[in-house]
Amino acid sequence: MASTFTPLGVELQATGENAGTWGTKTNTNLQIIEQISGGYIAKSIAGGAQTTALSVSDGSTGAELSHRMIEFTGTISGNQIVTIPIDVQTFYFLRNSTSGAHTVQFKYASGSGDSFTFSATDKGDAIVFATANDGTNPDIDTIALGISNIVEDTTPQLGGNLDTNSFMIDFDDDHGIRDENGNEQLQFQTTASAVNHFDITNAATGNNPSITAVGDDSNISINLIPKGTGEVQANGVGLATTGKAIAMAIVFG
Repeated sequence: MASTFTPLGVELQATGENAGTWGTKTNTNLQIIEQISGGYIAKSIAGGAQTTALSVSDGSTGAELSHRMIEFTGTISGNQIVTIPIDVQTFYFLRNSTSGAHTVQFKYASGSGDSFTFSATDKGDAIVFATANDGTNPDIDTIALGISNIVEDTTPQLGGNLDTNSFMIDFDDDHGIRDENGNEQLQFQTTASAVNHFDITNAATGNNPSITAVGDDSNISINLIPKGTGEVQANGVGLATTGKAIAMAIVFG
């Protein structure tokens, strides 16, 4: 009975087979297993739009798909598809180091199961699991890469709009928001056990946005405090600091 091979190329020897070469084949199998558990390969997928099949090499360490980490390289001028055989079941660390604004899709060679795709601008890393969960339409599952320690990233950048998902943004006292040049634009001061605050509301066509005092108290004034000899202005016109004077300034401007 002849040897058989796993989808990743490990040789399964039959009883009594390979007399005199059993040790060599076993060593090769161990090297393949080592490669599967922690091996790295750089795979060039340079060129125009194309499909690239990662190679299988039964009983040899040369199989491209039998590496834990695969880094895609090369200049691409079209969208790329990289495939593995439909019976492979393992997980991969993928890195997209290609140049060129095109997608790189990682999928099974056939079927309509889920796949993973680096977007045209995503030159990053991904962890995927090739499930082999269906003989016809197996899935490539994506394992989410969360931020393990954001404190260590001293220059974090968003890849899209920040959605707080119904949570708040907490500011430390005397901290706030800067402009793109690093200049202070809005700074927050905290008050212990605060119960009153501002509500800023945008508006549809024909309506005015508003800044409203809200909170637990029944009556809440809004306190605008200039610095030094500065003044509170409305549309460039200075306003006095008493209610009557403000009303007169608005009426008689």
